[in-house]
Amino acid sequence: MKILSLNLGQAAAVDVPEESKSVTGIDKRPVAGPVRVAAPGPKGVGGSGLAGDAVCNRRHHGGNDQAVYAFAREDLDAWERELGRDLPNGSFGENLTTEGLDISGALIGERWRIGTEVVLEVTAGRVPCLTFQRHLGERGWVKRFAGKAEPGAYLRVVRPGEIRAGDPIEIVHRPDHDVTVALAFRATMNERELLPRLLAAGEALHPEILESARTYAAQQDGNADSATRR
Repeated sequence: MKILSLNLGQAAAVDVPEESKSVTGIDKRPVAGPVRVAAPGPKGVGGSGLAGDAVCNRRHHGGNDQAVYAFAREDLDAWERELGRDLPNGSFGENLTTEGLDISGALIGERWRIGTEVVLEVTAGRVPCLTFQRHLGERGWVKRFAGKAEPGAYLRVVRPGEIRAGDPIEIVHRPDHDVTVALAFRATMNERELLPRLLAAGEALHPEILESARTYAAQQDGNADSATRR
């Protein structure tokens, strides 16, 4: 398991039909490195966990719990076959294009050591947005990507340091639960009845998803109590 490609993006203006202009850093390109990785700060303030990588919309992207985005080369290859087009490393806006790692099957709270210094922790799957759809130029992409439920993973930085393309990835911790990135993604996107299952991941889960799971579970408990009293 290794980093096949380390990808950074620069802020660039794009035309958006419903707006005059939008600025995005989704167009990630491979770099040789080394690149410094560190916790960027809370969402809304902090951007990317990788030095030199632009995060323009900090309301929805970046921050400590979405500091790094990883996507598997094997999954890019599958999309290449399905879409009938080349998808170079970084095409999905990922910071890390990996090889040999089942990212969507990773557990929430799973920790990866990259190289000799950096440790990252899996927090959630990537939720597709219209910026992603426009970047790829595929009509109906948000729905199509969501339907596959292989979203890649967001990670927080547990231990900072430097990484570069070719660095090995080692799984150094696997939690004692069954909440995978794919399960969390399905629960978030279109199978809300799965949300209570995510509670097993606890505080390792992205805090926004954890709050949704707690709220949904409380509502279900309340509905059950009401039904019992009738």
